[in-house]
Amino acid sequence: MHAYANPTRFLSLARPLTPWLLFGGMALVLVACAWGILSTPPERLQGESVKIIFVHVPMAWLGMAGWTGIAIASISELIWRHPLASHAARAIAVPGALFALLCLVTGAIWGRPAWGTWWVWDGRLTSMLVLFFLYLAYIVLANETSKTSGQSRIAAIFGVVGIVNLPIIRFSVEWWETQHQGTSISITGKSTIDALYLWPLLVSAIGFSLLFAAIVLMRMRASLAETKVEGRLKRMAAE
Repeated sequence: MHAYANPTRFLSLARPLTPWLLFGGMALVLVACAWGILSTPPERLQGESVKIIFVHVPMAWLGMAGWTGIAIASISELIWRHPLASHAARAIAVPGALFALLCLVTGAIWGRPAWGTWWVWDGRLTSMLVLFFLYLAYIVLANETSKTSGQSRIAAIFGVVGIVNLPIIRFSVEWWETQHQGTSISITGKSTIDALYLWPLLVSAIGFSLLFAAIVLMRMRASLAETKVEGRLKRMAAE
């Protein structure tokens, strides 16, 4: 990874990769959603509303993965002074917040027919709402500290500390009594979700992941371009 610490080397990879991620992700999402909606039967208790799973679950996964990315970038900034780390963390924050918000919105839409209400103060829902607010706080903090120092340690420390919320989200359905369903997809154990739903869901998750990566790369490229322009303006003003 240190080979791409140089912005020029990073951009040489990011520029051609961005459209492939963007259009590839869009294609996979469209295929997966059409596949899931058209080929899966209504669920016995939840009916057609269960098909929102093909959007809701990837939003939840990527909302959590986004903060994991912020924490990793923040650690890289604090320990190794990686020159692209702060750009990466700031680039992840906005799409991470968007995906966390979409997770909450689609969850509310799904919960209304399933639970009879749009919202419950459930462990999983509440901790996901906390994650969304953490994203908002990080965005504000990063924007404010970038005015004084583009490599501010304050935002990086916040990015690392905020990761404590992720295991709470993950294990909330096991730690507390909850209306939210338990874990139905497991890498190490047996998944309880039917294969008719599982495969289009996984394709949808891959598609949304590619879209997320494309957005992050676009934001990093924009951030690097802005930094380059600011540096050039400072040099011109000093002449």
